[in-house]
Amino acid sequence: MAKEIRTVYARNESEKIIEKSRFLTYSAHVESEEEARAFIAEIRGKHTLATHVCYAFVADKLGNLQRFSDDGEPQGTAGVPMLEVLKAKRLYETVVAVVRYFGGVKLGAGGLVRAYSSCVAENLDGADIRVLETCVEYAITVDYTGIDGAQKYLQTHSCSLLSTEYGEKVRFLVAVKKTDESAFCAGLVDYMQGKVGTEKGKEYYAPFPISD
Repeated sequence: MAKEIRTVYARNESEKIIEKSRFLTYSAHVESEEEARAFIAEIRGKHTLATHVCYAFVADKLGNLQRFSDDGEPQGTAGVPMLEVLKAKRLYETVVAVVRYFGGVKLGAGGLVRAYSSCVAENLDGADIRVLETCVEYAITVDYTGIDGAQKYLQTHSCSLLSTEYGEKVRFLVAVKKTDESAFCAGLVDYMQGKVGTEKGKEYYAPFPISD
């Protein structure tokens, strides 16, 4: 990949009271504008009596699909500050929505910017952030005499075991990071002394914990 792609992996919810107004913040992983808008509609449905439901999202892996809404707040005081937090945290395929129940105290333009941006920042600080990396699936086949060796190799090397099938031979389906692909395959063949078959399958993005 040309760049690191970070995203919210699981939904996160947080709450904050600012000058008697109640702010509820929601974040989630989305992979299209349709998914983002469905999420926002879901939040609106849960808070039909809220004063405002503002949102921002980056719904693709390139950062080109960006949308935001002030939802009745003064222009530029909610949606844009929320989007700027997403961009500052280098998050993609992520949507955030902030629900406000007005508490009777006006915050002013500067206060609103600080309120919405801080709500999003705090929510994302507590969210499960993952890195999307390209993975490659491999079908690994061995004779029954090679089961123990293959299992030991898979357990001690970086890969995800997706399934195991028992037929004339044993077939392990694994996912390997594309960056580890060459070393993984070469090491497997060497470890099994050539008594192993490998068949490359599909490539796709998968989420991994951030190592730093």
